[in-house]
Amino acid sequence: MKIAVTSKGQDLNAEVDPRFGRAAYVIIVDTDTLEFEVIDNASNKNSMKGAGIQAASGIADKGAKVLLTGFCGPNAYKTLEAADIKVANDATGTIQNVVDQYKAGKFEFATSANVDGHW
Repeated sequence: MKIAVTSKGQDLNAEVDPRFGRAAYVIIVDTDTLEFEVIDNASNKNSMKGAGIQAASGIADKGAKVLLTGFCGPNAYKTLEAADIKVANDATGTIQNVVDQYKAGKFEFATSANVDGHW
Protein backbone atom coordinates (compact mmCIF):
# COMPACT_ATOMS: atom_id res chain seq x y z
CA MET A 1 0.00 0.00 0.00
CA LYS A 2 1.16 3.55 -0.65
CA ILE A 3 1.33 5.98 2.24
CA ALA A 4 2.39 9.62 2.33
CA VAL A 5 4.72 11.06 4.98
CA THR A 6 5.56 14.75 5.36
CA SER A 7 9.31 15.19 5.32
CA LYS A 8 12.11 17.71 5.87
CA GLY A 9 14.36 15.79 3.44
CA GLN A 10 14.35 13.56 0.42
CA ASP A 11 15.01 10.05 1.74
CA LEU A 12 13.85 7.59 4.39
CA ASN A 13 16.44 8.88 6.88
CA ALA A 14 14.95 12.39 6.82
CA GLU A 15 12.94 13.73 9.74
CA VAL A 16 9.17 14.02 9.57
CA ASP A 17 8.06 17.59 8.89
CA PRO A 18 5.25 18.31 11.36
CA ARG A 19 3.37 20.60 8.97
CA PHE A 20 1.26 18.93 6.31
CA GLY A 21 0.47 21.62 3.74
CA ARG A 22 3.70 23.51 4.26
CA ALA A 23 6.07 20.56 4.58
CA ALA A 24 9.27 20.79 2.53
CA TYR A 25 8.58 17.42 0.90
CA VAL A 26 6.05 14.62 0.92
CA ILE A 27 7.42 11.13 0.50
CA ILE A 28 5.15 8.47 -0.97
CA VAL A 29 6.26 5.09 0.36
CA ASP A 30 5.16 1.64 -0.75
CA THR A 31 4.88 -0.17 2.58
CA ASP A 32 5.49 -3.58 0.98
CA THR A 33 8.71 -2.77 -0.90
CA LEU A 34 9.87 0.49 0.78
CA GLU A 35 10.29 2.00 -2.67
CA PHE A 36 9.52 5.70 -2.47
CA GLU A 37 8.88 8.81 -4.50
CA VAL A 38 9.65 12.34 -3.32
CA ILE A 39 7.23 15.18 -4.01
CA ASP A 40 8.81 18.62 -3.76
CA ASN A 41 6.19 20.69 -1.95
CA ALA A 42 7.88 24.09 -2.48
CA SER A 43 5.00 25.56 -4.47
CA ASN A 44 2.55 24.73 -1.68
CA LYS A 45 4.96 25.57 1.15
CA ASN A 46 5.23 29.17 -0.03
CA SER A 47 1.63 29.74 -1.13
CA MET A 48 -0.49 32.40 0.53
CA LYS A 49 -3.43 30.06 1.09
CA GLY A 50 -4.71 26.63 0.14
CA ALA A 51 -1.40 24.84 0.83
CA GLY A 52 -3.05 21.90 2.57
CA ILE A 53 -5.73 21.47 -0.06
CA GLN A 54 -3.14 21.44 -2.85
CA ALA A 55 -0.85 19.03 -0.97
CA ALA A 56 -3.82 16.74 -0.29
CA SER A 57 -4.71 16.71 -3.98
CA GLY A 58 -1.11 15.87 -4.84
CA ILE A 59 -0.91 12.83 -2.59
CA ALA A 60 -4.33 11.64 -3.75
CA ASP A 61 -3.05 11.79 -7.33
CA LYS A 62 -0.13 9.54 -6.30
CA GLY A 63 -2.48 6.89 -4.92
CA ALA A 64 -1.65 7.23 -1.22
CA LYS A 65 -4.24 5.74 1.14
CA VAL A 66 -2.78 7.08 4.42
CA LEU A 67 -1.03 10.29 5.49
CA LEU A 68 1.43 10.31 8.39
CA THR A 69 2.18 13.84 9.59
CA GLY A 70 2.41 16.00 12.67
CA PHE A 71 -0.46 18.41 12.17
CA CYS A 72 -3.29 18.64 9.64
CA GLY A 73 -5.58 21.65 9.33
CA PRO A 74 -9.34 21.59 8.72
CA ASN A 75 -9.42 22.29 4.98
CA ALA A 76 -6.68 19.77 4.25
CA TYR A 77 -8.38 17.21 6.47
CA LYS A 78 -11.68 17.63 4.61
CA THR A 79 -9.92 17.22 1.26
CA LEU A 80 -8.09 14.09 2.45
CA GLU A 81 -11.30 12.65 3.90
CA ALA A 82 -13.11 13.26 0.60
CA ALA A 83 -10.31 11.39 -1.20
CA ASP A 84 -10.61 8.43 1.23
CA ILE A 85 -7.14 9.07 2.66
CA LYS A 86 -6.81 8.30 6.37
CA VAL A 87 -4.78 10.72 8.49
CA ALA A 88 -2.51 9.81 11.40
CA ASN A 89 -1.19 12.86 13.26
CA ASP A 90 1.60 13.32 15.79
CA ALA A 91 4.19 11.44 13.69
CA THR A 92 7.76 12.22 14.76
CA GLY A 93 11.18 10.77 14.00
CA THR A 94 12.59 9.60 10.70
CA ILE A 95 10.48 8.60 7.74
CA GLN A 96 11.74 5.01 8.09
CA ASN A 97 10.80 5.00 11.79
CA VAL A 98 7.23 6.21 11.24
CA VAL A 99 6.71 3.78 8.35
CA ASP A 100 7.83 0.96 10.65
CA GLN A 101 5.51 2.25 13.38
CA TYR A 102 2.63 2.39 10.89
CA LYS A 103 3.28 -1.17 9.73
CA ALA A 104 3.29 -2.26 13.39
CA GLY A 105 -0.14 -0.64 13.95
CA LYS A 106 1.14 2.08 16.30
CA PHE A 107 -0.90 4.96 14.84
CA GLU A 108 -4.53 5.86 15.43
CA PHE A 109 -6.40 7.57 12.63
CA ALA A 110 -7.73 11.08 13.20
CA THR A 111 -11.41 11.90 13.10
CA SER A 112 -10.84 15.63 12.56
CA ALA A 113 -8.15 18.26 12.06
CA ASN A 114 -5.75 18.70 14.97
CA VAL A 115 -4.78 22.31 14.34
CA ASP A 116 -6.48 25.47 13.09
CA GLY A 117 -5.68 26.50 9.53
CA HIS A 118 -2.88 28.91 8.56
CA TRP A 119 -0.49 28.24 11.40
